[in-house]
Amino acid sequence: MKFNTLLITCLKALVRNPMRAALTVLGIVIGIAAVVAIMEIGEGSKKQVADKFSSMGTNVVTVSGASVSTAGVNSGMGGRASLYATDAEALVKYCPDYVKAASPVVRASGQVIVGNQNWSPRSIMGGNEQYLSIEGWKVASGVAFTRKQVDEASRVCLIGNTIARELYADVDPIGQDIRVKDVVFTVIGVLESKGADGMGNDQDDCLILPWTSIRTRLMGSSGSAVIAKAGAANSAKVSSTDTFSTSSVSFYPGCDLQPYTNAPHPLRTRTVDSIAVQVRDGVDPNKAMDAMTPVLRRQHELEPGVLDDFSMRDRSQFVKMMTDTTSTISSLLISVAMISLVVGGVGIMNIMMVSVTERTREIGLRMAVGARPRDIMWQFLLEAVLLCTIGGIIGIAVGRVASSLVSQQMGWPVATSVSAMALSVTVAAVIGIVFGWYPAWKGSRLDPIDALRHE
Repeated sequence: MKFNTLLITCLKALVRNPMRAALTVLGIVIGIAAVVAIMEIGEGSKKQVADKFSSMGTNVVTVSGASVSTAGVNSGMGGRASLYATDAEALVKYCPDYVKAASPVVRASGQVIVGNQNWSPRSIMGGNEQYLSIEGWKVASGVAFTRKQVDEASRVCLIGNTIARELYADVDPIGQDIRVKDVVFTVIGVLESKGADGMGNDQDDCLILPWTSIRTRLMGSSGSAVIAKAGAANSAKVSSTDTFSTSSVSFYPGCDLQPYTNAPHPLRTRTVDSIAVQVRDGVDPNKAMDAMTPVLRRQHELEPGVLDDFSMRDRSQFVKMMTDTTSTISSLLISVAMISLVVGGVGIMNIMMVSVTERTREIGLRMAVGARPRDIMWQFLLEAVLLCTIGGIIGIAVGRVASSLVSQQMGWPVATSVSAMALSVTVAAVIGIVFGWYPAWKGSRLDPIDALRHE
């Protein structure tokens, strides 16, 4: 029997009992719709997690100082100031095949003031001119600081959207002053918004300066006490003689206004808190860390056998952990949805068994006029596959609508998954073959004479 003729015969048989066919397909529709919706929501969640962490910098390895133990108390990673700005330069110079860029990183904390407004940023960070690209920051307005400004420890900074909103409201921050630890900086740029990171922290609540500016102007300055000593006339000196004592001892040393001028400044210390290293695209971060280790050991003049006075951490490992967790949860939910597909398959087997019983005389008549057992088997098998395929197509449409409604009503991320649709149709066809085979085989084994006698 030709396939076209067989297909028409199957469709006529299904149309003959439309309500039965619709109820049979319903189980498949529900199962496929659940699978499609869950897979699309899962893909959207994984994409959202990846986007959140990519906003923190892609292919980035963080080099931190080693831990130090004092009186039995371990400071943890980064407790020892063992990294230098020259280490970042050495990594770029001696690991060109692995390292794309590197930046010293220093951190500070404190209150920032603009006019009569004040704010405590979540982070005050310092880096070199490559720090923004390493960490995935883009400048929305204004400009980024340059290498010259880093070398001169210029009083310039970039602010995140949160600080711009809280301190400047409707005023353009570019060119405005902002006071950090009583040192006045000029805002030269506003960063593009990143939103919350993977841990829920506001990335836009930040202030970014040249790392040299933090080291020379903010670290060790005595804040308002220094300004108070400077006096209203900005005198560089305060009387060195105590008017209430005949001693010649100087109780009031001269006030250092170095943090408040624009002239280049010698660094008090070249140690940095950490180093952000951007690995080249396509390079395994683990191989990059293996290449960077001997360079840093040579920089720190560590003898063989001496433990490293630094540690490295690959951020992509944390991203992979989060995406793997999301994938595991999605797989678990898909497994649960597959149960409904199995139930739908059992329903199809049940209906096909009933159909074979009801159509016994038809089977006997067809065999009597020349139909072979395999023709009977293919007829009932194709009916089962058609039921599942139709259910799969309708289920895909229902699943897409369900995922869209979830996205609109609950705000969950959703990503269209072509693989989910292809998998759904494939699974539906397989279920039709698996659960339709036995009824089809049973129908093909009927004796024509007994089938014709069947009432």
